[in-house]
Amino acid sequence: MLKGLVMGVALVAWASPLLSDVVRPKPRPVLVSAPAATEAPAPQTPTPALLPLGPPAPRATAPVAEPRDPNKGAVTNLPLPRYVSLKSSEGNARRGPGLSHRIDWVFTRVGMPLKITAEHGHWRRVEDAEGIGGWVHYALLSGVRSVMVADDIATFYSRADTASLAAFQAERGVVARVIGCKAGWCRVSANGQKGWSPVSSLWGVTEDEVID
Repeated sequence: MLKGLVMGVALVAWASPLLSDVVRPKPRPVLVSAPAATEAPAPQTPTPALLPLGPPAPRATAPVAEPRDPNKGAVTNLPLPRYVSLKSSEGNARRGPGLSHRIDWVFTRVGMPLKITAEHGHWRRVEDAEGIGGWVHYALLSGVRSVMVADDIATFYSRADTASLAAFQAERGVVARVIGCKAGWCRVSANGQKGWSPVSSLWGVTEDEVID
């Protein structure tokens, strides 16, 4: 029996080095979170206050167009109404400012005075002493001034004075070229004769107009 015990001890002693080579897997560490009550809150970064950078920029507004003066032409900015004369021996007066409009009247007296009442592009709305007219191309008009006798019989004087000598007389409708006007009188030339006439006896010039 003693012999068997010795043999068993020997077997254990021999086997112990082999057992020491067996490594058990180490248990994985368990992460235990701290209680919520003891957890320190993350520091909060303060949000900076939004400060105004200044007054708001003014809104851009479209420039206000100045109202057009109705007493001046929309194209030339010359006074309206104003007087001109017919440059050619024929001028078509149309219903509107353009060649597509029909012809209402035809002026046939070269040099006759006409009154411009409106402008549109290259066209001028004109009328004669009787108020008849229409739209005429500006190329048919001249800045040379003329007048038409408005009285049945008008007397033209040698000076701007009814007490002066009479130079000649002319009937209604006679066209004369203006030489000059001042102080309510106009000196004109008609059929080679010259003389002064009160503006009231003429059509084609205003009462207070001065023409040199």
